[in-house]
Amino acid sequence: MTPQLNKDMTIKDVLNNWPETLDVFIANGFDNFRDDKQRNAVAPYLKLERAAQMKNYDLDNFLTLLRDQIALSSHQADITMKKTDHHDGDIRVAGLLPCPVRLPLLESFDAFIEKFTAESGHKVSYKLEAASVGADWIADNIRGIEDPEKLPDIFVSAGFETFFDHKTIGRFKNQGVFEDISGEAVNPDFAGLDIRDPKGDYSIIAAVAAVFMINHDVRGDLPIPRSWNDLLKPEFAQQVALPVGDFDLFNAILLAIHKEHGTEGIKKLGRCMLKSMHPSQMVKNAKRVSEAKPYVTIMPYFFTKMARMVKGLEIIWPEDGAVVSPVFMLTKRSTLGKTRPIADFFSGRDVGEILSHKGLFPSLHPEVDNQFNFDHPWKWIGWDYIYQHDIGALIHDTNKIFEDALGID
Repeated sequence: MTPQLNKDMTIKDVLNNWPETLDVFIANGFDNFRDDKQRNAVAPYLKLERAAQMKNYDLDNFLTLLRDQIALSSHQADITMKKTDHHDGDIRVAGLLPCPVRLPLLESFDAFIEKFTAESGHKVSYKLEAASVGADWIADNIRGIEDPEKLPDIFVSAGFETFFDHKTIGRFKNQGVFEDISGEAVNPDFAGLDIRDPKGDYSIIAAVAAVFMINHDVRGDLPIPRSWNDLLKPEFAQQVALPVGDFDLFNAILLAIHKEHGTEGIKKLGRCMLKSMHPSQMVKNAKRVSEAKPYVTIMPYFFTKMARMVKGLEIIWPEDGAVVSPVFMLTKRSTLGKTRPIADFFSGRDVGEILSHKGLFPSLHPEVDNQFNFDHPWKWIGWDYIYQHDIGALIHDTNKIFEDALGID
């Protein structure tokens, strides 16, 4: 019988029972564990509690990180026993799922589809990839489709570019191809935000929120930024890490800054950047000694789970709002008669709780408890701004302005 992870276990005990946790140790400062001899020399004697103390980590958060990895691997083992790329159905579902919740979502979706097919007789073809494959997957599977009949019946993904670029899905929106099935009710955490599509085409099921992480170890005399406006001030020049590698979230940040500050705001954002990192790199970088560390890191709210483990780091929800990168769902109007139960599944409470509780992607479902115990204003660009601009072209232009501010050729 597998024991329960606890602070009195030795590293050897942990790795013998859960070898998948080795990646967690290595990613969080135990680089010597890469070498078998060095690892084996200390693993039988070094307990988890002492290991956390050595790195100045909060013990409870360190244990939570290890438990999350164990749970994730358990989900992965279950999922990989099943086929997750099905082609022989009369209903087609596709999309990019946020990486931290892809496996539990697939597990839940597999169970739902098995029951749905048994009850309805419809077979479902689906391809639900990790969001990390991003632009390449969109290019291979969506870009270039001219006939709406060739589009998936249901498509789920985060971001703006794919959904509003006139070269991709955006051109079908004005043709009335899609229908928002999410209903008028919105989670109280988004009250007053007018986040539902007023034209009734696109559903938004959750939000990816961009917040600040402050590294007090490198703060010096700098003030603590409490808002996006603060970050654009001269004193934050080359003090900020931005999630440029996370295209969906980064584009949402560019659009939010452009809406309020125009071209000059994008230039200031470029000037404040010290590093370009994917969010998965950001917390690791904060613990390294040999590299220049940014004072402020902008990251998805999900990654604050890791940051809370490291003393000296502080998470700040911006006073003028966390930038919203929506998780969209597109449902084809022409096939809604047979796909509505699937659309209801993705926009339902169970999926909302997976997104919110396992991934810290707040759900718009009115019955989901997003577990906010603090003020959490939002910076949402709004549908008026979306409809007044060619979003695909604007994303291209703002990226170019940002790169020029960095001196990138």
